[in-house]
Amino acid sequence: MAHAVFDLHCDTADRLAWQALPESLKLSCGMPFYGPGDELQPSACRELGSNRCQVSLDRIGATPWAQCFACFIPDELSCTESLAFFRHVGDYLDRQVSKNTERVAFARTGAEARELLGSGKVAALRTVENARFFALDPSYVDAAARSGVIMASLSWNAAGPLASGHDTGEGLSGAGLAALRRMEQAGMAIDVSHLNDRCFSEVTRAADVPLVASHSNSRAVCGHPRNLTDVQFDLIRERGGLVGLNFCTDFIAEGGAPDFDDLSRHIDRFLERGGENVLALGSDFDGCDTPEFIRTASDMPPFQELLNSRFGMEITAKLCGENALRFFSDR
Repeated sequence: MAHAVFDLHCDTADRLAWQALPESLKLSCGMPFYGPGDELQPSACRELGSNRCQVSLDRIGATPWAQCFACFIPDELSCTESLAFFRHVGDYLDRQVSKNTERVAFARTGAEARELLGSGKVAALRTVENARFFALDPSYVDAAARSGVIMASLSWNAAGPLASGHDTGEGLSGAGLAALRRMEQAGMAIDVSHLNDRCFSEVTRAADVPLVASHSNSRAVCGHPRNLTDVQFDLIRERGGLVGLNFCTDFIAEGGAPDFDDLSRHIDRFLERGGENVLALGSDFDGCDTPEFIRTASDMPPFQELLNSRFGMEITAKLCGENALRFFSDR
């Protein structure tokens, strides 16, 4: 029997909505298509039900699955453009869910997601990666929460109006601090993936709440700056947060093609640091290259068998879904 999945991060919503983006936003992003090869068969990456992407309802199949669909906002967009982009991706996802109501429905909490999984439906949850439009006015945090956004991050890789990613060394801005405070009030989870080390520290000092690293691995195992240091992981654990394992090959191992043993080293490291109730999945599907053993959502059943064999049923169940379902039910 498959374990329930609660995946904290994928970029599928962007990939599906991209072709319908207003031309002005495409030009600002400098990308006519989102995913590699989408230009060769555009019609095959528009529908949530069936597509050539890494996540589709068909690929999920019978696995009980809750999926956080991130609206990833590119660094190239201004705050005003990012608001238009957020609305476009959200509207597109609305239409896709409406076209597949017998198979998927929106959830706003872990409890709602669990109920949908029990009914045989996929639970779709909204998140934002690089919520630049929060800098326009903190009230946009409230508007996003009302639309169903359960979690947001303040940056991607570059310096932004709220915070900065690992490409720079800049810190949290005044607008970022105001957004954090509003997110706490709205009960919106704070996603620290993509923050540089300085911003991570400043966020932890400014916000005394559980934190989520939606798609980050261990820097002690793979030294990429997108991964978490032991100290960062320990802080997330101490606050009762979550860390979603990222399937991106570059964040699993340095060079070469990672195998399951390479990903297992990250799990081992986090378990050694008391992370049994912290670990989750943060696939980064449709946002990166992933290893052969977990190419798409359809590979989840055999991937779970690998996890069962290596870590046992209890830890696998927690990692795949139970920890995240609990976390978002408790909020």
